[in-house]
Amino acid sequence: MPNDAFIFDCHLMGVFGSALIYPQTHTTHSKNGRMFSLKVTEELFGPEARKPGLWAWRVEKMKPVLLPPSELGAFFNGDSYLVLNNCGDDGADLHMWLGEKSTKDEQGACALLATQLDTLLGRNPVQHRQIQGYESAEFMKLFPKGVSYKEGGVETGFRKARSSTSPVQRLYQIKGKKNIRAKEVKMSWDSFNKGDCFILDLGEIIISWIGSQANIFEKQKVHEIATLIRDIERNGKARITNVDEGEEPPEMIKVLGAVPKLKESTPEEDTQADVSNVASLYKVSDATGSMKLTKVSDKTPFEKNLLVRDDCFILDIGTNGKIFVWKGSGANENEKREALMMADKFIDQMNYSRMKTQVEILPEGREGIIFKQFFKAWN
Repeated sequence: MPNDAFIFDCHLMGVFGSALIYPQTHTTHSKNGRMFSLKVTEELFGPEARKPGLWAWRVEKMKPVLLPPSELGAFFNGDSYLVLNNCGDDGADLHMWLGEKSTKDEQGACALLATQLDTLLGRNPVQHRQIQGYESAEFMKLFPKGVSYKEGGVETGFRKARSSTSPVQRLYQIKGKKNIRAKEVKMSWDSFNKGDCFILDLGEIIISWIGSQANIFEKQKVHEIATLIRDIERNGKARITNVDEGEEPPEMIKVLGAVPKLKESTPEEDTQADVSNVASLYKVSDATGSMKLTKVSDKTPFEKNLLVRDDCFILDIGTNGKIFVWKGSGANENEKREALMMADKFIDQMNYSRMKTQVEILPEGREGIIFKQFFKAWN
């Protein structure tokens, strides 16, 4: 076999274990040996899936559960989610968000549910896989008030409702410049540093703490997220206290203890001035019964006519943390359904980090600027 070609045995391996995927009914075996089947129906997702708007479903017992608007942007690290940005006639983007502690079963079910929702919407959505902590800028823009990570999940049983007498004590770190995230961290001064902002949520009191070296974007975002907690989680019945480093109120001292010497800010690495534009284009075909991947070219910019509508292609910029799977409109259903599996097998073959490599699945006609820039004279 040539060095630039290899075979995917897609008939035995699924996205996160062995899977057999059919057009209308999806069946998978988890790594634990459990088997479950999912049938493509509108009832599974509800009528919202076809309506314009931002919708999110959490995977619970291998089924999608629609989240209320008040929970959009809040993710439990033990769960997997589907996030659909449906723009009506302008198309849709479907994101699979995988928590760092979500189970393989949940992740596999999330991938299968994404395939179902894609089928329900006429295979038109652009699909994205988002890993906790490595989300794309496009995903983050869906949540202008920020994204928060919380401990626990459905399978772990940690998401138990608090009783009215149980005190709320949570600490969130606000960090970033462009894509600013709120992440739940350990309730301790050890979690603090001078370069970030933090929110100490004590239920009736929400303390917004600003580090002396925090950037202006974090300072703006910490107020927005504190307000979101007050208005959504406390129904407006909480008091926000804004404090600067060195002016910690008694409520903080009571919970966290005396303020120690805090860590200095750790400067983030500067964005590389000259981002490598190296890319390779591969054709994917199952004409032989197994998925075959053949390198088409590694000299950019590519000729657009290399993208043949009867096949699927992988645009590899994995050294910069991303790969695209392009689905030609004339590709067979098996190739289209298993686009995410193609991406996962490719990532493994290339020894890329699955946790750090973003995946975007593009139907023909839904290509974005990032993809098009690698081709000549794209009209």
